[in-house]
Amino acid sequence: MWNFLRQISSNGVLFAQISSRPMILPQNARFLSKDIKGKFSIGDEVLDGRPLYLDAQATTPLDPRVLDTMLPYLTSYYGNPHSRTHAYGWESEEAMEKARGQIASLIGADPREVIFTSGATESNNISVKGVARFYGEKKRHVITTQTEHKCVLDSCRALEGEGFRVTYMPVQQNGIISLEELDKAMTPDTSLVSVMTVNNEIGVKQPVGEIGALCRSKGVFFHTDAAQAVGKIPIDVNAMKIDLMSISGHKIYGPKGVGAIYVRRRPRVRIEAVQSGGGQERGIRSGTVPTPLAVGLGAACDIASREMEYDHKWVSFLSERLYQKITTALPQVIRNGDPHETYPGCLNLSFAYVEGESLLMALKDVALSSGSACTSASLEPSYVLRAIGTDEDLAHSSIRFGMGRFTTINEVDYTADKCIKHVTRLREMSPLWEMFQEGIDIKNIQWSQH
Repeated sequence: MWNFLRQISSNGVLFAQISSRPMILPQNARFLSKDIKGKFSIGDEVLDGRPLYLDAQATTPLDPRVLDTMLPYLTSYYGNPHSRTHAYGWESEEAMEKARGQIASLIGADPREVIFTSGATESNNISVKGVARFYGEKKRHVITTQTEHKCVLDSCRALEGEGFRVTYMPVQQNGIISLEELDKAMTPDTSLVSVMTVNNEIGVKQPVGEIGALCRSKGVFFHTDAAQAVGKIPIDVNAMKIDLMSISGHKIYGPKGVGAIYVRRRPRVRIEAVQSGGGQERGIRSGTVPTPLAVGLGAACDIASREMEYDHKWVSFLSERLYQKITTALPQVIRNGDPHETYPGCLNLSFAYVEGESLLMALKDVALSSGSACTSASLEPSYVLRAIGTDEDLAHSSIRFGMGRFTTINEVDYTADKCIKHVTRLREMSPLWEMFQEGIDIKNIQWSQH
């Protein structure tokens, strides 16, 4: 490796001094010899057809059974569900209320406690801002965690701009919140605690039942963003003492553009509406409910209630298979988040000495992600990984594998083999990997530019 590095020294620009021996790091592939280029080239890999899909935390495919249920309301039954004077409105309203009941049944709620929205982002905005503002004259404190979805964090920042005090709770190294620290953070001025059920980047499950019990004992409302959890793990809003819960359609094999909020009636939770309008959905979310989308969400929840156990066993099997294949073949692979208190369909791995974006580009025939789809435009390392104490270089080397209902064994095996191949290839190109293998402490090197 050192001879190879010396060969390109006339073209390199970055030097590192280790003992008395200079080392040059190549910064551009065009400086490499033809032999080296041939060894590391992936130009002969041609993508034939569409990539495999392993990004189930970003979105899930629409279940064909959900589409079948929706189709009549996209064509024949097109009435406004809020029109009370004719059959077109009545039949749409009946379908909407059936869907409301299907959602409520999945989470153990009363159908009257389910409010349709456009998705989990709107649900989170209404829950966090709506509760805080309604009770704002008496209570001005909100608690959330540092690993929440961006829409919850930004809603909290908006409240800070209105004079509210927000506590952003740190999480432990496994990604789980400390109940003792949460207890200490609560004050008589606290109106709301918002903690997500399953994290969208690392899959960690929070102790929602214990958090709910703690909040109830303190007289504080508890909101949870359950977009990644509903339909995938059992949730009972009464047993878990959840007061508000956000749901997303396209995370459970339903359509995009629809979601719901669960809002408890007893003890009653009051919300200040975020948008003005005709007062639909108990005045909490004005606007015409899109019947086809609501029907799709209801159908997705109905299917999930019947197949949740089977789905969970399937994704657990696939996740363990993928993890074992990769970690058996590759050293220095770190699993992010608690390995036990987790939803298995979300597997977040860091590959030391490999740039995550480079690995994603190499794995062009598999649809993967290096983090949340909602923050993927940023080149900053994942704030979730930084919150659990991951080093910046490991945070940049993370890949999220998302498996779901329709993922196959062949897809998992193909992804594992490709991942092993390209991680090995990228590491062979990395002087840092060579230094690590020689036992050099890379973190203590003083780099200098020439």
